[in-house]
Amino acid sequence: MQHQKILILDFGSQVTQLIARRVREAHVYCEVHPCDVSSEWVREFAADGQLKGVILSGSHASVYEVDDKAPDAVFELGVPVLGICYGMQTMAQQLGGKVEAGKTREFGYAEVRARGHTALLKDIADFTTPEGHGMLKVWMSHGDKVTEMPPGFKLMASTDACPIAGMADESRGYYAVQFHPEVTHTVQGRALLERFVLEICGTRPDWIMRDHIEEAVQKIREQVGDEEVILGLSGGVDSSVAAALIHRAIGDQLTCVFVDHGLLRLHEGDMVMDMFVGKLHAKVIRVDAADQFLGHLAGVSDPEAKRKIIGREFVEVFKAEAAKLISSGASTKGAKWLAQGTIYPDVIESGGAKSKKAVTIKSHHNVGGLPEQLGLKLLEPLRDLFKDEVRELGVALGLPHDMVYRHPFPGPGLGVRILGEVKKEYADLLRRADAIFIEELRSTIDHHSGKSWYDLTSQAFTVFLPVKSVGVMGDGRTYDYVVALRAVQTSDFMTADWAELPYALLKKVSSRIINEVRGINRVTYDVSSKPPATIEWE
Repeated sequence: MQHQKILILDFGSQVTQLIARRVREAHVYCEVHPCDVSSEWVREFAADGQLKGVILSGSHASVYEVDDKAPDAVFELGVPVLGICYGMQTMAQQLGGKVEAGKTREFGYAEVRARGHTALLKDIADFTTPEGHGMLKVWMSHGDKVTEMPPGFKLMASTDACPIAGMADESRGYYAVQFHPEVTHTVQGRALLERFVLEICGTRPDWIMRDHIEEAVQKIREQVGDEEVILGLSGGVDSSVAAALIHRAIGDQLTCVFVDHGLLRLHEGDMVMDMFVGKLHAKVIRVDAADQFLGHLAGVSDPEAKRKIIGREFVEVFKAEAAKLISSGASTKGAKWLAQGTIYPDVIESGGAKSKKAVTIKSHHNVGGLPEQLGLKLLEPLRDLFKDEVRELGVALGLPHDMVYRHPFPGPGLGVRILGEVKKEYADLLRRADAIFIEELRSTIDHHSGKSWYDLTSQAFTVFLPVKSVGVMGDGRTYDYVVALRAVQTSDFMTADWAELPYALLKKVSSRIINEVRGINRVTYDVSSKPPATIEWE
C-alpha cells in the first residue's frame, strides 16, 4: 500500500524528530531528510504523486551566517509548505523577504496574537483578550527574526518582541511560524500541525500500526523469500517486536539467538523464553554466557571499559552461534539474513545535514559491523518506526503490554548499574533488590491519576554501590552493602526530573529490600535531575 506522505527537511534542530512524531500521531506517514538534499532528489521523492506537503524545521544557526536553505524544488512542487522557526526565516529570505538579528532574543514561554484569520490558525486559541484577540501560549527559541515579509504574504501572528511571528501566502499554501508547535510547551501545537497535514495538505490519515502489520509482513516475505534469518534477541522492546513481526511473516525461517550475559533482571531470561518459545512457538537458541562475561569483567571498574567488554563479548558469542547457523547447523539452507531492531531515530541520526552526506543515510545500529563480518544481508523491519509506534505494533502483534511498555534497559544490563567492578555476588543482590522496587512501583496506584507509579515514571531502577555501611538487625551489628533507588520523569530523555515518589512507597521498598535481601542494610533515594546528573549512574 502506498501512503500519502509529508516531507520534513531537517536544518539541525534538536527537536526535528518531535515534528515527525506529531505528524505520525495524526496517523500521517512522514520522513525526515537533511536540508541539503538536492532539488533533483526532492522531485524524485515527489515523483510517485504521494507527497502532500513539506515542513521546514528549526535550527540553531542564522540564515545570514550559513548557506543551509530549502531546495528550490520545495517551492515549485505546488504542495503546501510550513516553515518553523529557522524554516520560517529561510522561507522569508528565499522568497524575497528580509531576516535580521533581533535586538531582544526570545527563549521560552511567549503569548502570540493570531492575526489575519488564516486557515492554519482559524478557531485555534488558548484564550481571548478583552479586545477579542485570539491568543496562543507558545514556546519560542530564536534570536533572529523576519523584518520584511516576501511579496504575497500577509501577517498571521505577532508578539511585542517579534512583530512578524507568523506569516502566510494562502494562495500558494505557504505558512510559517516563528514559534515551535512540535514541543509540548506550545499548548495548541498538536492542533496546529494536525490542521496543516490533515486539512491544508489534505493528507489521508492511514498510517495505523494495526494495519501496518500486514504491509510489513508482505514486505518481509518479498525481501527474504525462502531464505533463513538470524536475529539477536536481547529481550528489549525493539528486538522483541522485530522478532514477533518477522516470525509472523516467515515462521520457522527465523532463528533467534538469545545471549544471556548474566546481567539481566530477575527471571528475565526465563520470561523471554516463555514468551517466544512457549507462546509464539519461535525457534530460540539460548546461550548461557554468564561465566564468560563475568570472567572478562573481573577487576575492571571503569564504566567505559565495562561497556566495551560487554559489547565485544556479545559480538563474539553471537558470531559463534551465527556461524553454526550460517554453515547450516540448524537448517538445510544456512542463514542468509541478519535481522536487527533498528528504529527510525537511529536512521535519522546516522545521516544528517551536518555530515553533508545527505543521501547516503545508513544505519549506525549495526553492532560491531556484524552484517559485513558475517557476510549476511541486513533485515530491518522497524527502520521506519519511532519508539512509540514500535510499542503500538508490539501490542497489535500480541506481545504482553507489560513487556512492550517496559522502561528502557541499557544494553550492558546490570553491568552499568553495579558501580565499579562487576561480581556475580553483586549482580545477584542487585537483581533481587531491583525486582522488589519494580514490583512495588507496579502495585502502588496514585489516587489522583489512577495509574501505577511504574506507569507514572519514565525509568526506574536500583543501583548497587560497592560500599558497606554499619547497620543493626535484631541485637546484632551488620556491615553490609548499600543500594540507591532511581526514578525519573521525562518526555524525551534529554532532560529529566527525579520522581517525587510517595514516602510510604519508598518506606515499603526500603523495608522489603533490607528484610528480604540479605547482604543489603541501607537504601538511599537519588534526588538528582538531568542535567546536571545523568539518568544512569554509569
